[in-house]
Amino acid sequence: MRYEGTIYRPPGEWKSYLLQVTVGCSHNTCTFCGMYKDKRYRVRPLKEIYEDIALARQYYGSVKRVFLCDGDAIAMDTEDLLAVLNRLWDTFPALERVSAYAGPVSTLRKGEEELKALREAGLARLYLGVESGSDGVLRAVRKGVGAEEMLRAGQRIRQAGYDLWVMVLLGLAGRGEASREHGLATAELINAMEPHHLSALTYMPVPGTPLGDAAACGAFPVLSSRETLEEVQILLENITVKPLHFTCDHASNYLPLKGGLPEDREYLLDLIHRALNGEAGIRSEEQRGL
Repeated sequence: MRYEGTIYRPPGEWKSYLLQVTVGCSHNTCTFCGMYKDKRYRVRPLKEIYEDIALARQYYGSVKRVFLCDGDAIAMDTEDLLAVLNRLWDTFPALERVSAYAGPVSTLRKGEEELKALREAGLARLYLGVESGSDGVLRAVRKGVGAEEMLRAGQRIRQAGYDLWVMVLLGLAGRGEASREHGLATAELINAMEPHHLSALTYMPVPGTPLGDAAACGAFPVLSSRETLEEVQILLENITVKPLHFTCDHASNYLPLKGGLPEDREYLLDLIHRALNGEAGIRSEEQRGL
């Protein structure tokens, strides 16, 4: 298979065939993200994509899952994306699911009928980087939308029938009252959006990004392990969506947490309580790759 630059995918797509349909991210201005800074966004020609699908068929035989890379495949022209989906389902008889990242701006640019057509063509799961429910935080990190537009993007994904997986970033607002407001606003947005899955990752400064450079010089306060756990606690105490598959077990997280809400809420809160009181181990910076 041919890939340009570093390829990223959600942890849950580790069994998927990774098909690069776009290079980079169509937005690519978020101050915290360094994933696609070495790439200039472009859509790969259909001829190349079809060739890669044929190569995958020859190499793998068949696949059950496909993840469309890079950071915002939903930004592709709808007709081209439909053509790719049709080619995938025609090529792999055992295919069960096709997934992709969805940027909020790109999602809102699609008409409702376009989103439904893509869903009907076999694009089943979309991963939305919500990051925060705070309007101020979203605008500060240059996400491209505010809280209201982010909510609308998530709701449109759900209404079109997708399996919506949302990701938020702990510590993105900094310390003190800002952290608490970030946690509460994020829980409120999640409650309104009603995703099927929620992953809480921890913000890790990336050198060379605006927010990473601000953290390096002390202009942006990075949360301690305790403060991060307190922010997770705020999330869990205030999320009312049910049922919700909740994960906080990414390599960036201090304390691996995973469970279903509401049934595992008290269990997860107890794990946090024990960690805050020194009764449970948390990942060291070395274990988290810092």
